[in-house]
This record gives sequence, structure tokens and C-alpha cells, in this order.
Amino acid sequence: MLKEFKEFVMKGNLIEIAVAFVMALAFAAVVSSFVADIITPLIAAIFGQPDFGRLTIDVGESAIEYGNFLNAVITFLIVAIVAFLIVKAYNRMRGPKATTTKACPFCKTDISIEATRGPNCTSELRVA
Repeated sequence: MLKEFKEFVMKGNLIEIAVAFVMALAFAAVVSSFVADIITPLIAAIFGQPDFGRLTIDVGESAIEYGNFLNAVITFLIVAIVAFLIVKAYNRMRGPKATTTKACPFCKTDISIEATRGPNCTSELRVA
């Protein structure tokens, strides 16, 4: 059982995931600092509020601290935009996917490129 566990831990996929997780945590810390230390003060300078974290709404004896929520939303949006740009760049580098299907010229059903007969219309197809 210990040997199987060692094989599981040493698989490349698990190590890659662990490294990606650590990098994501470090990236999240950088983005949080970027938002709290750079973006929020810039926005605050425009709207005259020195610190979003201090924005509150008093409700009876307690306060709703929506400023911290705004910081979290800004952080999330920046992380989402960066993740989108990374995935977009990755897909561009990979290039277009190889086409594996085509439309049957008779019944317009998607079929394998190698098909010699339409699955619905049973028409014979020319192999290119």
C-alpha cells in the first residue's frame, strides 16, 4: 500500500497540479496586494474615500463592511481577466484543432472524416 501511495504521489500530473496550486496562491497574494495597495487608492483618490476597507453602513448596533467586499470583487475581476488572457494566449499558441468531422452532403449530419456512408441517409460518400 505504501508503494502504491508513493507511485501516486510521484506521478507527473500530481506534481504539476501541486506546483500550479502553489503558483496560483502566490499569484493571488500579488493580485490582492495590487488591488489593496495600488488600485483601491487610485479609485479612492477619484471618489475621495481614502480606504475602501473602512466603508461601512451602520445598521442598528452593527455595521455592514461593504468596503472589504468591494476589494474582494476587484481582486476577483482582476484574477478572472488575467486567467482569461492566459487561456486565450495558450489557445492561440496551440493553434487550430484538427478537424475530425464533416457534414454529410446529403443529410447534413456530422460524421467522421473517414466515413464512407452517411449514418442517417445511408448515402455512399466519396473518400477524398
